[in-house]
Amino acid sequence: MVDAVRWGILDAMIATFSPRTARHRFAERLAIAEMRRSYDGASRGQSTNGWRSGNKSADAEIAAAGSILRDRMRDLVRNDALAAQAVQVLVNNIVGAGIRPRAKSGNKRLDKKINAAWKRFEKTCDFHGHTDFHGLTALAVREMIEGGEALALQRFTRAAPGEVPLKIELREGDHLDASKAMFGNDGARIEQGIEYDSTGRRVAYWMFPDHPGGSAQAFGRRFTSERVSATAVAHLFERQRVQNRGVPWGVAAMRAMRDFGDWHRAELARKKTEACLAAIIISDDAGTDVGGTGGPGGGLGPAVLDADGNRIETFMPGMIGYSHSGRDVKFNQPSAAGGVGEWTKAQMHIIAAGFRVPYALMSGDMREANFSSARVGLNEFRRMVEQIQWMTVIPMFCQPIWDWFILASRTAGLIPVGGAVDVEWAPPRFESVNPKQDAEADLLEVRAGFSTLAQKIAARGYDPEEVLEEWKAMAKLADAADLVFDSDPRRVSKGGGFQASSQGDASAETDPPEDDETDDAASGGGQTE
Repeated sequence: MVDAVRWGILDAMIATFSPRTARHRFAERLAIAEMRRSYDGASRGQSTNGWRSGNKSADAEIAAAGSILRDRMRDLVRNDALAAQAVQVLVNNIVGAGIRPRAKSGNKRLDKKINAAWKRFEKTCDFHGHTDFHGLTALAVREMIEGGEALALQRFTRAAPGEVPLKIELREGDHLDASKAMFGNDGARIEQGIEYDSTGRRVAYWMFPDHPGGSAQAFGRRFTSERVSATAVAHLFERQRVQNRGVPWGVAAMRAMRDFGDWHRAELARKKTEACLAAIIISDDAGTDVGGTGGPGGGLGPAVLDADGNRIETFMPGMIGYSHSGRDVKFNQPSAAGGVGEWTKAQMHIIAAGFRVPYALMSGDMREANFSSARVGLNEFRRMVEQIQWMTVIPMFCQPIWDWFILASRTAGLIPVGGAVDVEWAPPRFESVNPKQDAEADLLEVRAGFSTLAQKIAARGYDPEEVLEEWKAMAKLADAADLVFDSDPRRVSKGGGFQASSQGDASAETDPPEDDETDDAASGGGQTE
C-alpha cells in the first residue's frame, strides 16, 4: 500500500520545515487509500505492475482482435492434436446425432402432417447438397467453436409438389463485412457488418457473397458486400458479455497451446540430439588438405570427416567420424531431463480448462480416473453442454430454421395457414456411465410421480408417441403369435413373475420367491406363494 501512495514534491518541501506535519499528512493519505481500496485486484503497486486492462466494450475488443483470434484458432485446430480433439469432443456432445424437433400444435393430425413434412425437409435442406439438417447443425456448432460464429441464410427455392421450398446456406463469420460502418443522426448504425435501427435492434447483415479468403481468381470474386435482412439470417455465437459477434472457444488456452507446441518440438529435438551418440576416432595421421596446409582440416581448424573424407557438420545416431591432424575434438553429450511427463500433464490440464472439456476426454488419458471421479466430472461437463444446447444452439440456430420451415410449408400449401406451431426439441441423450443404475433411477422417478414416461423417453432422444405406437404394434404381433416376453409389462411383473393381462382375468400375479424363501423351500421347511 505504501507503493500506491507517492511522496510528492509538496510533501518533501513540508518535511524540510516540519517533519511532524509531513508525517501526519502521509499517515492520513495512507488511511484514505486503505478506505478506498475495496478489492486487492484493483490495488496499484509492485504486485500489479504491468497488469494491463481496459474498459472497452465487448464489440470494440472483438472488432480489434476477432479476425486474428479466428485465424489463429483455425491454425491450431488444423495443426494441434489437442485443439482438434477438444473441438471434436464439444461437437460430439453438443450435437451428437442431431437435435430433433417435434411439432406440438395441440392438434395430433396437424402434428403428424408437420412432422412428416419436416422429415422430408431435413434430408435435403442443405443449400450445397452435402448433408442434412443434423449435419448442418454439427457444422454450425463447429464453426461457432472454432471460428467464433456461424451464419445460416434462408434460401427459398422451387420445389416439387409436396416438398418444402426452402434451403439453408451456411456461411463463416468471415463473410461479414467488418469494414462496413455507418452512424446516422437518428441513432441507426452499421458496426462490423451488422446494421441496427435507432432502438439498437438488428435489421440487416452486410455480407460478401464469396468468401474473402477464397481461392478463386481475384476477378472472379465479388468484393462488394450485400445487404441481407436479419429475418433471413440465423446468427449462432456464444454470448459471454453483452456482445453482437462471437470469438472462438479456447482463446484462454491459445497461448498455452502455442507454447506447449513449441516446447514439445524443442523437447523432440533434444531427444533426437540425445540419441546422436557418435564415435570420434582421433589420430595423428598427416595428409595433404585442399588448402595445402598439411592435414584434412586445412586452415579451418580441427575437422571431423566420414569414411569418404567429407567434412561432417551434422551428427546422426551411430555415426563414426575421423579426426585428423592430431587435434582433439570434444563434443558435449546432453543428459536426459526428468519431470517431462508431469509438466506435460499440467499443461494439458490448462488447455482442457481453457476449452471447457474434461481432461480425460481431450487427452484420452484415463489412468487416474475412477468411476466416481469420472461421473462427477462428466456431470459438470453435461450441465455446460445442456446450457449451450438450450440457451445458444436451439434459440439462435434451430428455432429460426423451424420458423422458416413453417413459413415455407404454409407458402407451399403443405400445412394450413394461421396459428402458431409450437415445437419441442430433443437434444441427443448422454451415454450412461452405469446404464442399469440410471434405468432403475428413471423407473423410480416415474413410479413416484416425479417425472412422466414421455419425459424419460424424450430425454433419450426418441418421440414418446412414436415409441408407444411402435410398442402397441409389437404387442399386437406378440399376442397374435401367442408369445410372452420378459419385456412386456402387461404379462410379466417387475420381479419376473407371470401376471394376467389387464384386459383379461384380473387374477393375482405370481412373483418368484425371494432368496430366503427359496432356500427354505429347498430345505423343505418353508412355503412359497
